[in-house]
Amino acid sequence: MKILFVNGTVIGKKTGVMLEIIRNYIEKTNCGYSLEIMNLKDYEHQIVDGRPLIEYNTDMQEIVQKFKEADGYVIASPIFQGSIPGVLKNVLDMLDPSTMRYKPVTIVATGGTYQHHLVMEYQLKPILDYFRCMVTPNYVYTQAGDFDHENRISSNDVHDRFRELARAFVQYVEMSKVLREVPNTKK
Repeated sequence: MKILFVNGTVIGKKTGVMLEIIRNYIEKTNCGYSLEIMNLKDYEHQIVDGRPLIEYNTDMQEIVQKFKEADGYVIASPIFQGSIPGVLKNVLDMLDPSTMRYKPVTIVATGGTYQHHLVMEYQLKPILDYFRCMVTPNYVYTQAGDFDHENRISSNDVHDRFRELARAFVQYVEMSKVLREVPNTKK
């Protein structure tokens, strides 16, 4: 099973820190999955405007291919101006709705204050529901006070929530194996 960790921003370090921690906790479950971090800052982005995929640059095509090949996703996003970054929404707009169908997804986000924690619930989860993903119920939101001056997470509570998120996500990945099997309708 291949899990794609999506760093949904082109600036900052906190989302990358969260993804590394979650990757380590998933590895500790001994699940044996292939784990890949995709940093959106490493790609040349184009505005999605509805043209065929072949008309976009190779970076945009590569992003779509990585999503298609993945069996599950960990999506990390900062919250800017009460919303997910435009670059993350642009990538999601690029995907065919069937790309993520019945694939497990867990989400983490960070913002300056606790007031933005519902962005995941009211913006990101509806998009993922549209894709018919299996979104874990236990997303994690962090805020600036959860990080020290070197962008390390210093809160034991946040680490506990990341461990639980990783455990639940691995169970969702296992459930998805059965759900994505196409039933034989011929008798």
